[in-house]
Parts: sequence; C-alpha cells; structure tokens
Amino acid sequence: MSVRQSLLAILDQGPCYGYQLRAEFDRRTGSTWPLNVGQIYNTLERLERDGLVERGEPDDQGHVYWQITDAGSAEVAQWLSSPVVRTQATRDELAIKLAVAATLPGVDVTAVIQAQRRASLSHLQSMQRAKYAGGDPEGSAELAWSLVVDSMIFAAEAEVRWLDHTEQRLAPHPDHAMGLELATERPKRGRPANQEATAR
Repeated sequence: MSVRQSLLAILDQGPCYGYQLRAEFDRRTGSTWPLNVGQIYNTLERLERDGLVERGEPDDQGHVYWQITDAGSAEVAQWLSSPVVRTQATRDELAIKLAVAATLPGVDVTAVIQAQRRASLSHLQSMQRAKYAGGDPEGSAELAWSLVVDSMIFAAEAEVRWLDHTEQRLAPHPDHAMGLELATERPKRGRPANQEATAR
C-alpha cells in the first residue's frame, strides 16, 4: 500500500494539514490501514524534499497546510493511470512458514495448517460482519470503505482455499515423508551458482 501516493492524491483535492490528512485517509479507507501522525509528517517531509508538496505558513490555530505542486499532481495522475505491479519475489510469511514446516522432521504440518485455517476463518468472519454492519452502501465514504473491505475478504477467502489446497497436497506424504535432515555437505562461500549465472 502506497501511503505516499495516497496522501498526494488527497492533497490533489486541496491543501490539508497533517491531522486532516490522516482523517481523510481513514475516511476513504475505513481505517483499515491506520496511519499515525508521525508517519504522515515523515511522508510529507519526504514529499517536500522531492518537490511534490509545499509547506504553507501556520494558520491562527497553528495548523500547517500542505499544498501539492504541479510535479505532485503529475505523479498522482501517473499513479492512478498505472497498474499496481505485484512483484514475484514477495516474501509471504505464511507460505514460507508452511514450506519450512513441511520439510522439518517431526513437525505436524496438518496441525499447523489447521491452526492457521481457524485464525484465517475467524478473521474472514469478522471482516464479513464489519461489512454487513456498515451503513448506507451507496454513500461515498461507505462505498470506498466497502471496496477496501471486499479486497480484504477476497484475500482471506483465497488464503483459506490455499490452505485447503496445501493440506491436500501434503496428504500423500504421511509421517513427515518430506522431512529434510540438515545437509552434510557444507555450502561454499559466495553466491550460489544459479545466481552467478543470472548475474552475468
């Protein structure tokens, strides 16, 4: 999730001060990714350094309004018109945990999967309850919030399906048949051979 571009997109609607930006971000995302004020101001300072926003003078209440520059508006337009690229090399903690657990002798991987499934289903149910407890689905803020929650619900459903799939794939390997003992051959120093080949 890009805090930087999200804050810039909000500032493209008009000048805001830090707490106002946080409130606007929360209003548009249903507080699903809470931001602290320190994170907001750190991001604003980096945006200022990059010439994308300008800091105004404090008002009578001491609020410092931040205003987007032409370069900032151009970056917002670029962000909104470009697809989000999901990198292949993401480190999904759950996938890594199960891959390692499946190769550890003596680990009951089924129990690990079942514990995760219970937690994932509980999380999914709480999001579904939150969605249906919402207000008018046609209101702008409600609609924006429900889009974010829908995305999280679909991701949670996909995780549960993947856990089911993983459990079925591991079923033919009873008694930890996939267990890997520590390798007796000591690894050589330096990069593995396949990385050396791709680096050339």
